[in-house]
Amino acid sequence: MKLMEVLKVVVVVAMVMMMAVEAIWLELPNSETKCVYEDIRNNVVVLGEYIVIHADEEHVQANFIPTISVRVTSPFGNSLHHEENATYGRFAFTTSEHGNYLACFRMNSHVPGNKNAAISLQWKIGIDARDWDSIARKEKIEGVELELMKLKGLAQAVHENLLYLKKREEEMRGVSERTNGAVAWFSMMSLSICIMAAAVQIWYLKRYFRKKTLI
Repeated sequence: MKLMEVLKVVVVVAMVMMMAVEAIWLELPNSETKCVYEDIRNNVVVLGEYIVIHADEEHVQANFIPTISVRVTSPFGNSLHHEENATYGRFAFTTSEHGNYLACFRMNSHVPGNKNAAISLQWKIGIDARDWDSIARKEKIEGVELELMKLKGLAQAVHENLLYLKKREEEMRGVSERTNGAVAWFSMMSLSICIMAAAVQIWYLKRYFRKKTLI
């Protein structure tokens, strides 16, 4: 199977899996930080929504909800979202660089009994971040037409991902070729230096022995 065919299968499967996932659940212990990250290319829309769930039935009856601090950062460490003492929140941004985007959660309030709190995180990327209801109202479409528009958007996303993967492959091939060239040049230089050093040693030894009238 050709490389592009394999990439197509991988991208399609990844997109289907991404659409099937609705939320990420995190168990957050007291005074600990947990982070999730996603490798995202640049110029991609990202939407996130998080909510703290009651720790257990006792806290539900007492109407106690722990608060958390949330920070979302870019691959270069730039803060994209920061919230303190939150029980619910949203964030949205368009990526400006490729890499791992990190979302970290830390418990602020102490949960009695040192019990964990649960956090539900929805992380939508690219086509999943589109508000299809608003698009349907704006375009005045519904039913089959709306589903066809979704499929068209999915096809465009897959096509863009394929182009991106092809570009990354070309970049990696270029890096590999430059690295191989540098290694070959370094090897030739090392071999030349060794030959020159050996020649100098032979010349010096001959000169030394002749001076001592040994040869």
